Amino acid sequence: MNFKKAPLSLAVTLLAGGSSLLLSTSAFAQTPNSTGSTPPVTEIRVTALGIDESADLIVAPFDVLERDELLTRGGTLGDLLNGLSGVHADSFGGGASRPVIRGQTAPRTKILSDGNSILDASDVSPDHAVTVDPLLAQRIEVLRGPATLLYGGGAIGGVVNVLDDKIPTAMPEKGYEGFMALRGNTVADERAGALSVTGRATDNIALHFETSLRDTDDYKAPNWDESRVDGTFSENKNSSFGASWIGDRGYIGLAYSYRADEYGIPGHSEEYLECHPHGVSLHCGSHDDHDHDHDHDHEDHAVPFVDLTSKRVDLRGEYLNPFAGINKVRFRASTTDYQHIEFEEDEVGALFGNRGYEARVEFDHAAIMGWQGLFGIQVSDSTFKNGGEHVFMPTVDSSAAGVFVVEHYQLNDSWHFEAGARYDRQSHKPVNDVRNRPKFSDSAFSYSGAAIWNVSTDTILSATYARAQRLPHAQELYARGVHVASNTYECGLVRHPLTCGGAANNQDIRKETADNFELGLRKIDGAFTYSFSLFHNKVDDYIYARTLDQYEDFRLIKYTQRDAEFTGYEAELGYSFNDVLSASVFSDYVRVGLTSDDRLPRIPPRRVGGRINTVLAGGYSAELEFYRASKASRVADFETAQPSYDMLNLSANYSFGNDSRYQLFLRGSNLLDEDVRNQSSFLADVIPMPGRNLSAGFKLGF
Repeated sequence: MNFKKAPLSLAVTLLAGGSSLLLSTSAFAQTPNSTGSTPPVTEIRVTALGIDESADLIVAPFDVLERDELLTRGGTLGDLLNGLSGVHADSFGGGASRPVIRGQTAPRTKILSDGNSILDASDVSPDHAVTVDPLLAQRIEVLRGPATLLYGGGAIGGVVNVLDDKIPTAMPEKGYEGFMALRGNTVADERAGALSVTGRATDNIALHFETSLRDTDDYKAPNWDESRVDGTFSENKNSSFGASWIGDRGYIGLAYSYRADEYGIPGHSEEYLECHPHGVSLHCGSHDDHDHDHDHDHEDHAVPFVDLTSKRVDLRGEYLNPFAGINKVRFRASTTDYQHIEFEEDEVGALFGNRGYEARVEFDHAAIMGWQGLFGIQVSDSTFKNGGEHVFMPTVDSSAAGVFVVEHYQLNDSWHFEAGARYDRQSHKPVNDVRNRPKFSDSAFSYSGAAIWNVSTDTILSATYARAQRLPHAQELYARGVHVASNTYECGLVRHPLTCGGAANNQDIRKETADNFELGLRKIDGAFTYSFSLFHNKVDDYIYARTLDQYEDFRLIKYTQRDAEFTGYEAELGYSFNDVLSASVFSDYVRVGLTSDDRLPRIPPRRVGGRINTVLAGGYSAELEFYRASKASRVADFETAQPSYDMLNLSANYSFGNDSRYQLFLRGSNLLDEDVRNQSSFLADVIPMPGRNLSAGFKLGF
């Protein structure tokens, strides 16, 4: 896995989805080099961090996946990122998966499109697809730890920023540029392709067009009764057209994007639709039956599927030196009209919609008494709807506004300091709610600080602290009803009559407050390199879905607040033997504790593994990766500890032509054909992950 492990430096902006804050940074990464035994340290731009690229090195953990590796790894966003240090996936069949970072997934892990929220429904349920397209992405940046505060206090898990070429930011040198790519695999008979073209229309206007298609059948899995896992098919289509005016001091551009998905929902069951709460008890039969007896209809039904459309308009721009004291103004704005319908044998089971906008502007100011930094403002407004037969949320109007500032101070060549703060105001208002649930409005304040010591020219020690406040998500507040995807009856934080959790389970709604400590040590140059991160995240009033009662596979849950602690590490050691061969070992782990007897479900297990990389003359490279995922040692009462498994992957790449414009790849995944049950997935007990898979592809750059 040739993702770039980068230390970061100087003043920068992090674009928040739903909120934003800033941190100082600039990035360096090791890139393969076939002519020397030690890869050089090469500067790369991390757009999510809004970097000043002339800055001196300091450190902040993130990973970067470039376009070539995105094509090679393939899959949905969560499955594609699964395997990065500290990153897993809460996969839900073949059409939907979200990243799980340090044990946290949506809504505490934010997904951004070039710094702005995607405004889909993926933060509501694991069976909802994330509406970004890795096939057309320029790169994906993954941040974790205190740096994520810059996207708002709610991103205590991590931030994933997906960059694209929708809006040109510079003129193509030869008048046009782009790429075309094809990919396929054996486990799901994948057929995928992408085309991206940017061209010069006038001296100042550039146009861009891109499109992609990915179509997969139900995937194969070992030890499965059928030849394929029913309901794991997917199809998605994406297209976008953009235009920019580009001048000597900046650019401004606009793009329109359209996405259409259709994918199966495996593990779906309607046998518990009549279940409902009586206080703290779950009732799944007639009112004359007090023993949870319930006659199930076991008749086979066609697998439900999702029909999804998303229409989005993006406005982006940047202007250098607009007036005295300001080095740069950067702005982002987007509007989204999202809808998906869940069909059950041609009947509408559920409908979800999200329509809204988000905008932010940031100012990079000149140094004041040695402090270099940024400040800005961000606003958003959206309306989320849930309709159809299975409604567990009311229509909710949500709005948010945030202001932020971050500053960086360089004491000398060895010591750097950073400080940032952010204030947010957020409100949720149910619309035409038959239950008359109240409006929620509150504010949150977050801040962070870091000290970075350049121990030597290639070794960096950092200590960071962030205090981040998160306000409740609309689902956590207002949910009430059967949620088919998770096999639960959900009761939100807003006080209910005795029919939903009982008065004893009502409590005042409080904002989450997380104290995040992290120590990092990295050696980034030389034959021997390493990276260690130790983190401890203490969260007061952590919001989680507490199980009150259970009937078979169906549970009554009440969103509850308890204090929680997340403690863990990420580690990697590498050694370059010579020009051709290098190797590394790695491990990651997170342990979660609650002040009550409850345990949080779907916490990923410890991973330990290693990689061997080779880079040969003539454009050939290969990687062999092996790791073991342990059996979960701490699981929730209703949860099954999935067995450990071994994962073996092998990839080979060949680049040729001028500037390596032609690229071929071959990748084998799960070569041991292990029966993998994903501990982080809602479907871990129901279906396995894909079996042995061989994928191949081709890319032409022009």
